Parts: sequence; structure tokens; C-alpha cells
Amino acid sequence: MYRNNILARILKTKIMAIVRVETIERAVEIAEGCLAGGVDCLEISYTLPNAGEVIAALNERYGDRLVIGAGTVLDSETARLAILSGAKFVIAPNYKEEVCRLCNRYQIPYMPGCTSMTEMVEAMEAGAAMIKAFPISGYYGSSLVPTLKTPLPYMPILSSGGVTLANVKTWAETAIDCIGVGSLLTKGTVEEIAANAKALKAAFS
Repeated sequence: MYRNNILARILKTKIMAIVRVETIERAVEIAEGCLAGGVDCLEISYTLPNAGEVIAALNERYGDRLVIGAGTVLDSETARLAILSGAKFVIAPNYKEEVCRLCNRYQIPYMPGCTSMTEMVEAMEAGAAMIKAFPISGYYGSSLVPTLKTPLPYMPILSSGGVTLANVKTWAETAIDCIGVGSLLTKGTVEEIAANAKALKAAFS
């Protein structure tokens, strides 16, 4: 699965589950709920030490049914370990040139967190596949999308935070490329996760 194919899947799904789990069993439950609701893109956060094991286990179980990536990747060492575990994309709360270069070397989409226009442009110039609007998504909400895309209409944006069932339609009416969603797609039963995923997907239909 090459970089362009991975990005196409992410852009088609429009929704990415942001997952932090302590067990593979819970990761499977979340994956089942997301898939049942039409969300096939999951970010496994490296805030927990078992992230690589979770990525590998989900890849083995679901194969191409899911696009599994690594989140909270702060350095190139972690990025390489994530890729070796099977991560199809790499996301970070910050931009780091070394991580960008490594991901480009292995044709893995890199999505760094950026706050200022200067950071965003520098990250794109270095080869970032998408810009994670972090932490500003949670502060400004959907209004940040036209604000950012007016001067940079070609910049792919991943939101991180601030999306709810009540406002997802407003997000969907912007030119957002993908929305990152946490608790709605990771808390509760498989059925509850599936219902939330379906509701989120319906906003983009």
C-alpha cells in the first residue's frame, strides 16, 4: 500500500478514530465498532507503550480492511518502530523535519501538528502529506478550515478535537479533508461505537 493509496483511503473515509488502548482486546472491540459504522481508519497513539503491538495485531487480524496508523510520534526512532509494526501513516502533535524525511523515505504519509501558518507551510515544503490542525481545532472549531484554506486552498487539513455529533454537520460543510475523533469512536460498547460512526459518516453523505 503506497503513500497515494493510503491517502486516498483516508480522504475517502473522511473520519479517523483516535485510539488509546491498554489491551489488544479493547482495540479489536473499537475496530469492530468503527468498521460496522463505516469508519476504516484508526490512529493508534504512542502515548501508551503497547502501541506497536496493537498496530501489528490489528494489521494481522484485519489486513486491508483497516488503515492503521501511529499517533503521537515525536521522533524518528518511534516513527521507524511504528512503520516496522505496520503503521500506514504517522501523526504527531508537533512538526519535526527528521520524522518527515524518514516517512517520505518509506512512502508513509506524515501528518504533523501545526499551529501557525509558518509551521504549516514549512511542513508542506518538507513533504508532509496532511497538516494536523492541533491544538487549534479544539479552540476555533470548524471556522478554522476556511480561515486556513483561504490563503492555502491546496493544503490538506486533518482536524484534531472539537468534533461532536451536534456540530459534525458544520464541519462537513467546510472543505475539511479528514476529521479526527476520539471518545465518540473509542468509548462504550461495540454497538455504541458503531452508532456514533454511522452518525458521523452520515454528516458527509
